[in-house]
Amino acid sequence: MAIDALAESSAVTITDLDYRYPEDERGVLGGVRLSVPVGRHLALIGRSGCGKSTLLSLIAGLRQPDAGTICVLGRGDPADRLASCAIMPQGDSLLPWLNLLDNVAISLRNRGVKRPRARQRAALARALLADKPILLADEPLGALDAITRAEIQQWLRRTIISSKTTLLMVTHDVDEALLLSHKVVLLAEPEPGQPATTRASWPGWFDDQRPRELLLGDPAFAEIRQEILQSFAASAGTRAGNSAGEQPR
Repeated sequence: MAIDALAESSAVTITDLDYRYPEDERGVLGGVRLSVPVGRHLALIGRSGCGKSTLLSLIAGLRQPDAGTICVLGRGDPADRLASCAIMPQGDSLLPWLNLLDNVAISLRNRGVKRPRARQRAALARALLADKPILLADEPLGALDAITRAEIQQWLRRTIISSKTTLLMVTHDVDEALLLSHKVVLLAEPEPGQPATTRASWPGWFDDQRPRELLLGDPAFAEIRQEILQSFAASAGTRAGNSAGEQPR
């Protein structure tokens, strides 16, 4: 399929993307190829520092690739990409000098929406996801304790099942990646010291809406989880001694 046709059928299309930090001669990402259909969910996993968060910022137009193309809803211009993406960074990202409604409304205000209208819509915080068709979430549940995280995972599965939002999520939790996505992609170095690229992918279990505890106990779920963990452990750059049964952190 031609790149233009692929871009039109996908929410996000990345082709042969290369990127290095300005202060570092070594590339962080190289030859990355990715396609996310409209309304689908993709989870990125990989070791810390491999470029997962950087890739989200590239998609959003906050950074520009050294080579390759990024299209969001068929558009490559950085401003157009940013206009289509809601970004949920690591941490709560709240501004302590603003109240709750103003924190929720800030993305609307940044787009020129007047304060009264922003406050009215802030009362329906879930509507923010509908305003931008693509949500880029960087470790959205990373700061939560295990019990709360499990509860929020289940809540998200119920909440976003009826949403048309396209989700790209970075996580170190393999269970979370499988539960909340249609596809899980491993970002890793092909050889030590080389830029990370998309190394492998697996189907996610988002479409299976059985309760979380039933999915975790399903032998098929456990099998694919173990396969991901083994691929993660075998990927270049993984620290020695990290067992296949450990959750990557």
